Amino acid sequence: MRNLKRALSLLLSSTMVLGMLVMGGSAAGYKDVDDSNVNQEAIEVLQTVGIMTGDQNGNFNPDGSITRNEMAVVMAHLLNLDYDYYRGTNPFTDVPEWAAPYVAACAAEGVVAGIGNGQFGGNQKVTAAQASLMIMKALGYFQNAEDFGSDWQVATIRQASYINLFDQINASAESALTRAQVAQLVLNGLQAKTVYFTGDKGIQIGDVTVGYRAEYTPKTGTDKKYNTLVSGKTDISEQGQYYIQLGEELYEGQLRKAPDADDFDRPAFTWSYKAQKIGTYVDWSLLVKEYTTAVTGEDLYNVLTSSAIKKYDFAYYVDGKAREDVIKTSNMIRTNTKDYTTTGNGVLTQVFVDNEEEEITITSINTFLAEATADYNAKKDTLTIDIFQDKGITKYNINKTLSGNDFDIADYKEGDMLRVCVAENAKGDYDVITIADPEVLSDSTVTKFSDKNYLVTDGTQYDYAMMGDAQNDLDDYYGSLLDNTYNIYLDQYGYVIGTVKTSGELKYLFLTGYDLNTSNLSVRTADGAAIFLDGTMSQIKINVTDTDFNLDVDANGELN
Repeated sequence: MRNLKRALSLLLSSTMVLGMLVMGGSAAGYKDVDDSNVNQEAIEVLQTVGIMTGDQNGNFNPDGSITRNEMAVVMAHLLNLDYDYYRGTNPFTDVPEWAAPYVAACAAEGVVAGIGNGQFGGNQKVTAAQASLMIMKALGYFQNAEDFGSDWQVATIRQASYINLFDQINASAESALTRAQVAQLVLNGLQAKTVYFTGDKGIQIGDVTVGYRAEYTPKTGTDKKYNTLVSGKTDISEQGQYYIQLGEELYEGQLRKAPDADDFDRPAFTWSYKAQKIGTYVDWSLLVKEYTTAVTGEDLYNVLTSSAIKKYDFAYYVDGKAREDVIKTSNMIRTNTKDYTTTGNGVLTQVFVDNEEEEITITSINTFLAEATADYNAKKDTLTIDIFQDKGITKYNINKTLSGNDFDIADYKEGDMLRVCVAENAKGDYDVITIADPEVLSDSTVTKFSDKNYLVTDGTQYDYAMMGDAQNDLDDYYGSLLDNTYNIYLDQYGYVIGTVKTSGELKYLFLTGYDLNTSNLSVRTADGAAIFLDGTMSQIKINVTDTDFNLDVDANGELN
């Protein structure tokens, strides 16, 4: 029979748990991590409890890597190891002074081992297999070498997948994990059940173990703190027992997770630590489909099973406002091909299904273009903005003063453009929930456009977002005669949310006449002779339909 330390010593590479030493505190968020990052929840929860942190500039560097030395540091803090006790006892020759006590503590506790020849290999990047094995050892798995069989990586990945350690992580066994992935892996581990060995260790005959059987059973307890990370009933809670999750054990029930809804009413969880809220995060495990174009009843019907449609409760929200009128007038889910008017280009529509609670939640989130109406006010730590809204679609009463407590606004000046998303608050008004800089095609020449559908610049067609016509300097009767350049603003999905003229003037002309066969109703253009203000003459193409409309010409060609 081999003990834990001996089993680890047989591995060619050791394993650890995560990143950098930090002090605990409430999550303030990072400049380079927002709700578009699927690992935001993990990053901010681990920041709060003191497991991972960012740099001095307020960035987390989610795409950066984690070394084995760095992971040993946080492993020691995660398991509350007395690393100071192990100063001067580091068994490896290649560990820098700053990491030595942490590596030594982890090695003494059987958490890590070297790579041979007295080397730790601490500058190597940790892989998915290594990191997940370390998490599972913290949970109680793989206490004996026999657990690994013939391939430790295969055994590790199989068990890690079984207990959902790789949720929201896309990596192969030997992939070097990013900082964001490591954070997610650790958070998944904190929510996993701890276990103890209940198998048969067999008997040792020489160097061979006979009759070994690997089996691990979840730990349970009666204390209410063991029901703080998975709220509600479990299959043993009626007996007064609860499964013990790693986070419940390590933080004595002070780290809590409760079902909730976010600002847009998407299914979510709210995390808190020591009674202080960390944040509310979408439950991405319930997301089954999302759209950024118009949605039909047929689309939804094909995504959802007919049994769920008939049986489950259903709710629909647009920018955080319940829209029962949409449900009632369209039945929302049915086999029709008619677009819902609350969906369209640039509208993020997401479908969530909770099979356990038998609930279907669909949400639509608009993106608006906004303009700073003044420079950032450093004294008040505020920024005022004007949000462009298409009155034909929606008209929201929105709080247009942003606070530095909620957003990173210090660098904005008057005239700067932002893209924003808003949600209804408890008073029935709307608050700005997210801000970001739109992509901008600067000083572009528009060669073709449709009032509400698309524009063409530099040979590329860009479709308008559903809210894209609220600020549109192209919407001009003289569009075909403009010699202008524009800033074209795009949303996060590549749709136009606004156009602003940057240069150019209207070209006035005297139309001497045009050649049109009025008996042919299919004619939409005509050849015309024009004299411009500079005295030049030219033959031009005339859009007859728009010209007649602008001049208020009747069907007989007479001015009204």
